[in-house]
Amino acid sequence: MCEKTICPLLENPNGYNPDTLDLAKNPEARDYWHKCFVRLVDKFAQQAIASQENDPTAADRAKEFKQAYINKLNLLRETSGSPNGEKMTIRRMLELNDFLLRHYGFADPWLDQKVQENHASIAVFQTRLEELDALEHEAKWVELVKGLLAGNMFDYGAQAITEILKNDKSFGLKDALKQIQPRPWLVDQLDEWIERLKGPPHKCAVIFVDNSGIDIVLGVLPFVRELLIRRTKVLLCANTEPSLNDVTSKELEQILDRCQCNILQNARNNNQLLVYATGQSTPCLDLRTLSPELCMAMKTNETDLIVIEGMGRALHTNLYAKFSCETFKLAVVKNKWLAEHLGGELFSVICKYESI
Repeated sequence: MCEKTICPLLENPNGYNPDTLDLAKNPEARDYWHKCFVRLVDKFAQQAIASQENDPTAADRAKEFKQAYINKLNLLRETSGSPNGEKMTIRRMLELNDFLLRHYGFADPWLDQKVQENHASIAVFQTRLEELDALEHEAKWVELVKGLLAGNMFDYGAQAITEILKNDKSFGLKDALKQIQPRPWLVDQLDEWIERLKGPPHKCAVIFVDNSGIDIVLGVLPFVRELLIRRTKVLLCANTEPSLNDVTSKELEQILDRCQCNILQNARNNNQLLVYATGQSTPCLDLRTLSPELCMAMKTNETDLIVIEGMGRALHTNLYAKFSCETFKLAVVKNKWLAEHLGGELFSVICKYESI
């Protein structure tokens, strides 16, 4: 088993709890999320079959995966909250999905889709940069953050998004920008972030990224580019193993190889832009189980900014996590129940900047 290390920038490592919702203490929430994942398992199984359409055993293995997953979900719901029961969390249910897909021979069901979407996004990357470079400083940062949020809409673990993408194959970044909540957002600290940018540049930013395609290429990388222009070193942190349509660290290296941008390439050549594997393989982020190499890099590069994007990493987990450096957490709430629980509506925005 690979060695794992706790994030050195947590304010209180011993008191850190990655999970935002405690489903064990809320029967209504527990029942809702149980039903939610039971509905999603059909989509996961169908995707698994499609990813191995030439394998005659795929359908049977997907059926076994589906039944095993439902059995595990039922057990979690029944025993969570009891003294000897495993704690039921959204993070745990997503972990089970990935574990069981791999167990039944589906290592990366979204691979072909990720490749196609990365290719399409890279083709319009230069155009997106030109649009952004035409803006003045403050307007540019507003658009960069909005673009990062809109990019994060492309999440195949969210039912609301899969329905949109299923019905509109041409749905792109500009369409997503129209879907997200207009300002003021549910959590809106964008002005505080922009005010901070009037000060000295950060030494090193650690960015935990989410999805492939539009999210990473048209959302995250322009944001990274602007940090590099400010002479901030950037460590891009992606999953070690596949999960849904999340980008892996190996895929991220390949994307950067293909993105034609002198600023990004020069930064890579000068070790100002580095890619790290997190040691994780799910859509959530447990900062108790990071790769030792990443934790060492955080310390040696004197990280003073952590950026966490995505619903799994910044909302299902780490929404309330406290750090010893500045943090910027960004997510679109792509679940109606959760949006209402937080006091908002579907596609509400979390833009949470915390200074030290």
